[in-house]
Amino acid sequence: MSRSAAWLAVSGSKPQFDSDPLKKLGLIAGNGVFPLEVARAARVRGVRVIAVAHRGESLPELEALVDKINWINVGQVQQMIDFFKAGGVDQAAMAGGITRARLAESFTPDSRAVAMMSRMARFSDDAVLRALAAELESEGIPMIDPVPMLTRALAESGPLAGPAPQDRHMKDLELAFSLMRVLGKFDVGQAVAIHSGIVAAVEAVEGTDAALRRAAVLCGAGMVVAKMAKAGQDMRFDRPAIGPATIELLAELRAAMIGVEAGQALILERSRTFALAAENGITIYGHD
Repeated sequence: MSRSAAWLAVSGSKPQFDSDPLKKLGLIAGNGVFPLEVARAARVRGVRVIAVAHRGESLPELEALVDKINWINVGQVQQMIDFFKAGGVDQAAMAGGITRARLAESFTPDSRAVAMMSRMARFSDDAVLRALAAELESEGIPMIDPVPMLTRALAESGPLAGPAPQDRHMKDLELAFSLMRVLGKFDVGQAVAIHSGIVAAVEAVEGTDAALRRAAVLCGAGMVVAKMAKAGQDMRFDRPAIGPATIELLAELRAAMIGVEAGQALILERSRTFALAAENGITIYGHD
C-alpha cells in the first residue's frame, strides 16, 4: 500500500461515538477498500454517510454503501465543504489514499485550496492534511478518527499470520524499526526493506510499492519489510496500513515477512489479508 494512503482523520477533536452519538458522517474517500470498510461500519452503527469521492481514485462500490455521494477532483475543497454543509454532517473523517501520480495528473485546486496552500510553510503529507482539516473545522465540521468504528482494525503484538518468524528475519525486522525511529522525523521511512542485515530500500516520495519493487530488484527474494508511523505522526490521518494488496505485492516480490507497528498499524480486510499471507508463506508480525 502506497505511502500516500494518508487520508485519514486529523486535528485534536476526539471521536464522540458514545457521549455524543454521531448521526451523519462526512466521509472523504480516497482509494482502496478502507472507505468501504468505514462506510459499512458507520451503517452498522446507524450512522448516515455523506461521502465525497475522488474521480479516478475512489472505488465505485462506495456509492451503494452511502446515503449521498459527490464525485470531485483532488483539490476541490470548497465543493467538498459545501456538500458536507448541505448534507448536515455532524463530523467528518478521511479514509483511503490519493496517489502521487493522481496529484500530478488531475490536481485541480479551487480558489480555497490555492489560498490554503499559500499559507503553508511546507507541503509534506502531514502539513497538507492538517491544513485541509483546519479548513473543514473552520466551517464547524469537526474531523474525527474513523478507526474506533471498526472492529479489530489495529494490529496486535506478536505473530499474526503466516509461518512462524525465523530468527534471521526478526533481526532484520529489529534493524528496520530502529532505522525508522531515526528517519521518521525527516518525513521519510514509513516503510523500510531489509535483507540479511543490509538496508535495501527506505520509502521516500515514491511511495511504499515503488520502494519495495526497487528493493526486490536489488536484493532478490527473502526481504523483510516493516511499516511504522513517523515520529510525532498523528494517527488520525496518517496511519500505516496493510491489506490484501500489500500481501499480493509481497508475494510477487518473494518477500519473507512484514512487520507492522502493534496498536497503531491498520489491517484492512483482516481475514483475507491473513489468508493470503498463509497461502503465500509470508509472515505478518506485530512489533511493539
